[in-house]
Amino acid sequence: MSEKTTITYTLTDEAPALATRSLLPIVKAFAGTAGIALETRDISLAGRILAAFPEYLEPGQRISDDLAHLGEMVNDRDANIIKLPNISASVPQLKAAVAELQGQGFPLPDYPEDPASEEEKGIRSRYDRVKGSAVNPVLREGNSDRRAPLSVKNYARKNPHSMGAWSRDSLTHVASMEGGDFYGSENSLTLDRPEKTRIEFRRADGSVQVLKDNLALLEGEIIDTAVMDRARLREFFAAQIKDAREKGVLFSLHLKATMMKVSDPVIFGNALSVFFAPLFEKYGAELDAAGVDPNNGLGDLLAKIESLDGGVQERIRAELEACLAAGPDLAMVDSDRGITNFHVPSDVIIDASMPAAIRSSGKMWNREGKLQDMKAVIPDRCYAGVYQAAIDFCREHGAFDPATMGSVANVGLMAQKAEEYGSHDKTFILPADGVVRVIGEGDRVLLEQPVRTGDIFRMCQAKDGPIRDWIGLAVTRARLTGSKTIFWLDENRAHDRALREKVAACLSGYDTRGLDISVLSPVEATRVTMEEIAAGRDVISVTGNVLRDYLTDLFPILEVGTSAKMLSIVPLMNGGGLYETGAGGSAPKHVQQFLSENHLRWDSLGEFLALAVSLEQIALRGNERARILSVTLDRGTSLLLEEGKSPSRKAGELDNRGSHFYLALFWARSLAEQEEDGDLKERFKALYGELSSHEGEILGELNRVQGTPVDLGGYYRPDENAMVRHMRPSPLFNGILEKFSAGSN
Repeated sequence: MSEKTTITYTLTDEAPALATRSLLPIVKAFAGTAGIALETRDISLAGRILAAFPEYLEPGQRISDDLAHLGEMVNDRDANIIKLPNISASVPQLKAAVAELQGQGFPLPDYPEDPASEEEKGIRSRYDRVKGSAVNPVLREGNSDRRAPLSVKNYARKNPHSMGAWSRDSLTHVASMEGGDFYGSENSLTLDRPEKTRIEFRRADGSVQVLKDNLALLEGEIIDTAVMDRARLREFFAAQIKDAREKGVLFSLHLKATMMKVSDPVIFGNALSVFFAPLFEKYGAELDAAGVDPNNGLGDLLAKIESLDGGVQERIRAELEACLAAGPDLAMVDSDRGITNFHVPSDVIIDASMPAAIRSSGKMWNREGKLQDMKAVIPDRCYAGVYQAAIDFCREHGAFDPATMGSVANVGLMAQKAEEYGSHDKTFILPADGVVRVIGEGDRVLLEQPVRTGDIFRMCQAKDGPIRDWIGLAVTRARLTGSKTIFWLDENRAHDRALREKVAACLSGYDTRGLDISVLSPVEATRVTMEEIAAGRDVISVTGNVLRDYLTDLFPILEVGTSAKMLSIVPLMNGGGLYETGAGGSAPKHVQQFLSENHLRWDSLGEFLALAVSLEQIALRGNERARILSVTLDRGTSLLLEEGKSPSRKAGELDNRGSHFYLALFWARSLAEQEEDGDLKERFKALYGELSSHEGEILGELNRVQGTPVDLGGYYRPDENAMVRHMRPSPLFNGILEKFSAGSN
């Protein structure tokens, strides 16, 4: 491949997808001056669905499998990919997307909830590859380097966001199982040779079912198995529901039914069916007849019973209300609309919900729309202690001060699907009692777990190469920053003990003199990290994949108010770069406002930051203009923050589109002021002159369209022309950019 001069931009879903239609023309215009082209690849939920079923579609409806293409691209040394947040679909989201696409004329098969024939099983298998965290494991061929950029950190210090006041009398706490969870059952093995393996389920009656075959493992690879005991899980939920009622705190379940797409919906369904046990006991037959699956949430249940006789519906609703009255108050997702913690499994995602609660003095919203202390129910103990340690620290010391607190960066192990708990094809719900075994060559039993009906078994892997790369990246960041660097590994957990051995062996090969590197349990690491940042010092957390996901929301939400403003770099193992633009948890709410008011409050700051480092990568290949564009983009971003030109929450004021205009204005200004490239200086001086002289008119065109509803022709697959029309409503601004772009070609 010739020297890379292309940036690949991903088209995704919801608010980020809308924002891209406004921002991308600006980026193309500016990047074109350095000979850099931009291409797009569609990894939206709708795009992934359509790509999975080409034979069902008419030739003109078929689209390329862009995710598969990107999966090949990430192994290229010149890969340069900007990845925006996409929908990690739960089953209800997947079914809604399929229904919308069918309504748009795409003859897709329905999602088979209970596949019977081989054809239905094949369809279900294809859909299952689309749902959940289907994108990230494909793209993340490197480990994660995530931190708050200096411009963002400085802005937060000068303009500290609100923090809830903690009380020493707070009743908020985390509740986790004391046994029978993944943590307690985990076993682990580091392979001393390559193995071709299989996972088999041996029932109590002696029959054997192969759950996974032809699983090739590498020398030095760590494999683990663990089991969630269904009976003990349900006993745990019953006890915590009773305790929450007695203590007068909200019952709040915190899982991740998107990434943990096999295990967590089942855990969620068990919680719901225990909470509403009388309902399921009295009306189980009727609920089954309506196709109710508790794993899909209370919202799905309420929708499904619409098919039942009116009298039955009324009795079911009355019993449901009786359960709510008899149980503890539930944490709410939307108090005004009566949407509880139980309505949709993907509504409450632990890595977003827990940090938000800790920032809000440990409270969540109740039915009356007031903040209340809560019982945060996190069944598995693997990382629950991190949140309890954070709560304990804040209860004792009070809320952090964003104006003075230090920063927590993260180096995360995630390359080559490392530690993708629950988002892979090695998690199973067992239909009977027996034992699950990982069998190696010669029928050698590598690992085994006794199981009972309904238990959840999972196996995960972490290859030796990504682990070594992760450790090396941590040492590099420690040396570059001088920050205290902590590996978060629990010696009481089988998998972490194996990792600790590799860390110790690998670190001995580095010169770590003068570096402050330690290995602590996650609970102790939380305590030490919070002490450090409270004193204004920076820390690097070095973690596995799931904890990476959790910490890169927890600390940014406390530090800068949101995880969307973090710089997220994935140095790909073969030399390229993947640049992620922040979290998308708030994207659905932003779309709701846009559709009703034509005001998009989504903040594209994460894209600005990702683009700057993307340009840096091209500069390292010898493109000097790319370096200048990168440096001036950073300056322009800083100006945007200092001038307060981020999107407002209120319709009629500056929104995402106006913020993009100001990025163009400030970026052009920074390029006009630089002295390294005279031609660039003159070209952008002219552009800056045009933009600044027409600022009022352009803002008028952008703001005048607000206040009225918008029809995009779809939620999961909006009409492209409608998106472009609504996201680029300023003819004057569009014309200036088009004229400038024409002059660059």
